[in-house]
Amino acid sequence: MITRYDEQQLDALRELASIGSGTAATALSQMLGRPVGLAVPRALALPLADALDAVGEPDAMVASVVLPVGVGDGDAAAEIVVLLLFSYRCAASLCELLGVEPRSELGDSALGEIGNILGASAVGALAQMTGLALEPQPPHVLYDMLGAVVASVLAATVGELDVALVLDASLTVEEASCGMSFLLLPTVGGVAELLGRLGLGAEK
Repeated sequence: MITRYDEQQLDALRELASIGSGTAATALSQMLGRPVGLAVPRALALPLADALDAVGEPDAMVASVVLPVGVGDGDAAAEIVVLLLFSYRCAASLCELLGVEPRSELGDSALGEIGNILGASAVGALAQMTGLALEPQPPHVLYDMLGAVVASVLAATVGELDVALVLDASLTVEEASCGMSFLLLPTVGGVAELLGRLGLGAEK
C-alpha cells in the first residue's frame, strides 16, 4: 500500500530542506572558495517509478553520492538513504573547481565530500527539528544510468520502500548553475518516525 502525504506534510519537509540548504551552502562555499547559492524549491512524495521520472530519464547517465543515515536506535532503528544526483557536466565542473580530475580517485573523493556536506547539512536540520538521533554513514560515489543507480541503492536498503521523497535543488557556484536532485529513500518505518516527530501522521 502506498503511503500518501498531504501538502502540509510536504511543506514541513520543504521547510526542513530549506533550513539545511543554508548551512550546506555556507559549508560548500568554504570548501570551494567561491560564492555558493542553494535553493530547494520543490518537495514531492511519489511512488518510486514516478520519482524516477521526476528527476530524469532512467537511462540518463548521472553522477551520484549515496549517504546512508541511521534513524533512532535499538529496536526503533530505521534508515533513510540520501541520494544526491548530479549531471556528468555538473560533477565535472565541481571537480574542476577543486583542481581534481573527474572520475579519478581524487575526483570521486571530492565529489563524495561535496555530497557529504550537502547531505549531512540536510540531516542536521532534520535532527534539530525532529529530535531524532540521525547518524550519517560514509558516502560513496556511483556513476551509472539513473535507473541502475537507484536499483543499486534499493538493493542495499533494509525494509520495503513504498514512496520516495524528492527534493529538487538549484545549486549555483559563482553564477554558474548546476541542477541536482535529492532523493530521500526511507524505509516505511523511517519516514513514519520522521513525520511523527514533526507532529504529522501519514495517511494510508
